[in-house]
Amino acid sequence: MKFGLYASIANPPRGEHLDRAIDETIAEAQLAESVGFDSCFFGEHHQDKDGFLPSPLIVAAAVAARTRTLRVGTTVILLPLHHPVRLAEDVITLDLVSKGRVVLGVGIGYQPADFQAFAVPMDERLARFEESFELLRLCFAGEPFSFRGKHYVLDDVRVMPRPYHKSGPPLWIGASVPAAARRAGRIADGFVGTPSTSMANASALATIYAAAAREAGRPAQVIQMRDAWVAATRAEADAVYGPHVMTAYRYYWENKLAEFRSLPAGTPFTLENLAPDRLVLGDPETCVREFQRWQKATGADYFLLRLRHAHSGGPPHEKIMEAIRLFGERVLRHC
Repeated sequence: MKFGLYASIANPPRGEHLDRAIDETIAEAQLAESVGFDSCFFGEHHQDKDGFLPSPLIVAAAVAARTRTLRVGTTVILLPLHHPVRLAEDVITLDLVSKGRVVLGVGIGYQPADFQAFAVPMDERLARFEESFELLRLCFAGEPFSFRGKHYVLDDVRVMPRPYHKSGPPLWIGASVPAAARRAGRIADGFVGTPSTSMANASALATIYAAAAREAGRPAQVIQMRDAWVAATRAEADAVYGPHVMTAYRYYWENKLAEFRSLPAGTPFTLENLAPDRLVLGDPETCVREFQRWQKATGADYFLLRLRHAHSGGPPHEKIMEAIRLFGERVLRHC
């Protein structure tokens, strides 16, 4: 197994000191590299009340400049909001700066505010996504091309320079519903499972993805994002991490996101009810067993750990550093 960080960077309350949060994230990425993590990933939202990071590629470039081997990437860039040629040029530039360490994870988006910020109708998002994904492949190939689509019409375009590797950065698709998992299987290099869903749903989506990849004749790579925390004891993990993950989950719960729709009506909103088969929490030995169990259930060979939550701004940086170090010393090398 390989492990990466998913860094949710957001404004602290009232928006002060976002620069400090970015500095902390860079330090966390540097420590993660030193203890055996493979990557650090960032997401994208706009107009978010919690100040969620709007420009993940810029922060990814800052992390790439301060590390040597750590891969950097996005999960996800909201692809319908970007012109694919401009995005391809930015990604290729970062790929060259980092000497081939970039992974581009893209998604369709689900928050109306993201689309309102760019005057993109949400009902166009699927068509825009599919055209843009095809165009990214053409851009990464480095050869002249023309394209006729509903949203993009391009004549004799060639994106230069070429990516660091001939094949271009890997293209992953984040998905939380069956249709998106099937889409990832047909066209993507990897499928990224949503971090807050249950093991049963994660397994079902991974199975759908793998079947679609086989049918399309594509190799399949399952990546699982997980909300996870390691500490000396489960009680300490609950106390330090629990309030922050539950703040994020309340947003998902209240907005009836897909990963919570299967819960029985009237289920109390508590960590005790939501943690089993969803969060990876506890002492190092427990975390090792849980990652092995998730690997067996979903076929994942790559895990992205969400330690920092945008909706709460925490846990505190010093606690995240402790957890990264403990993951590296007591969990990663045993998985």
